[in-house]
Amino acid sequence: MHIVLWDTRKRDVTKDMGGGYGMGKYHGLGGVRGKIIRHLSLRDRRPVALLFAYLASSFRQLGHTVEYHEDTVPVGADLYVFYPSIFTIDLEREAMKRVLAENPQARILVTGVVGHTMPEAFADLDVTIVRGEAEQLYWKLDEVLAAIGPTVEVGSVEDLDALPLPDWSLFQPSRFRIGYDFTRFPTAFIQQSRGCTFTCNYCPYIVIENRTRFRSPEGIVEEIRRGMREHGFRSFKFRDPLFGLNRRRVMELAELLGRLPRKIQFSIESRIEFLRRETLVALRDVGLTSVTVGIETPDDQTLRQYRRKPIPEDHQHQFVAACRELGIRSVAGFMVGFPEDTAASIRSVLQYAKKLNPTYANFNIVTPYPGTPFYRENQDQISDVSFTKYDMYTPVMKYEHLTHEEVSALHAKCFTQYYFRWPYLLENMHLLWPTLRKLGVGRRYRTVIEDTPALPVEQPAATSCHSLPTISLDAVKQSGAEMNSSDEQQQSSDRACA
Repeated sequence: MHIVLWDTRKRDVTKDMGGGYGMGKYHGLGGVRGKIIRHLSLRDRRPVALLFAYLASSFRQLGHTVEYHEDTVPVGADLYVFYPSIFTIDLEREAMKRVLAENPQARILVTGVVGHTMPEAFADLDVTIVRGEAEQLYWKLDEVLAAIGPTVEVGSVEDLDALPLPDWSLFQPSRFRIGYDFTRFPTAFIQQSRGCTFTCNYCPYIVIENRTRFRSPEGIVEEIRRGMREHGFRSFKFRDPLFGLNRRRVMELAELLGRLPRKIQFSIESRIEFLRRETLVALRDVGLTSVTVGIETPDDQTLRQYRRKPIPEDHQHQFVAACRELGIRSVAGFMVGFPEDTAASIRSVLQYAKKLNPTYANFNIVTPYPGTPFYRENQDQISDVSFTKYDMYTPVMKYEHLTHEEVSALHAKCFTQYYFRWPYLLENMHLLWPTLRKLGVGRRYRTVIEDTPALPVEQPAATSCHSLPTISLDAVKQSGAEMNSSDEQQQSSDRACA
């Protein structure tokens, strides 16, 4: 069978972001400064969706020929697979219509969270929606093609190690680059785990399921070795929303990464309480360059209203200080544009971001994703149902105290006033340009951690970060209960909200 994976990069979409709903890039509002910020973001070419790399490998192992096309619709394929993002859904629909008109005998599969939560968006088209994780097609392709009806349930992959390793050869991987995380390229997406155990009601990561599954450290390192060997990958961005949830696995992974023939760079995303000081050191020593965490807002009442567990302010400051001292970039996510926001509350988010001063601050506008509790609970507050605007940088809600124009203007000020500051540059230049560290820039941060308060209760104290040796697997295993190695205990403990 001849299979086409259809994709688009229009509207600056990255489909792997936003829990699979997709994410755009900052529009560049705010005058010349805003345009400069946007220009710098456009230098990157992020990898295609990790799902496509898994599907390419799966279909080839099943004996099918596979092609990848951006925006063009080739004629003659037997099967077309789409992975729509929410704000390119109109482009995906038009491509599906072209396929049906020019190649009526072909089948079309719609995969991903958009199809899973918004089947009505494709009800007028002769397509099959694959609900669940599309990697299940490795085992269930024939079943899906034989099914009768517009929707087929495939469930989730229980054993992630059973999947074939992703195949990036179709996607020009030598062009992949994520500059805010790395200095070495090309870059690949990779996963250590899937899913999230928290209950933030606006979060798209818990739409399909509210649990976490893990891959073996050995399988992850084998994937990295293959990517280095076959495609020359020098950096890897982990797409886990909760990297570090199981610390034992993380430390095993760190030891295995230390055995690679060449040192790689990698970045992770997590919550602050899962990244102990000694964990950051161990990961830094084997290539960690960047950590993304969600701060959202300094207003604990707002966080609790939307069922997100707050993190104490001193812990946030200590975490960013620890990353700065260790030479690790911190990427903090903030949210503005909640229905009850005021100009003052949005300015308070900006002021808090300045106070934390992470290497990168990203300000997203609250977006109601179909399938989330936030969407269901605030449907009467949605003012714009044009999904083409759901890119995380465009207001689409009704606001009690602000207009769309005011939210956009305040959002733009968050970007321009955050980045164009001398304190930002002075505290982060050794991270923005790592070669400066060799000249001694950033040396004054090496004692910061020792002067900051203790880490959260869940994170025991550690010795000085900058002098710790690489942690061995034997030492990790000897730490016993302190490592919280049980997946079930870890998830149960961390799920509780303050």
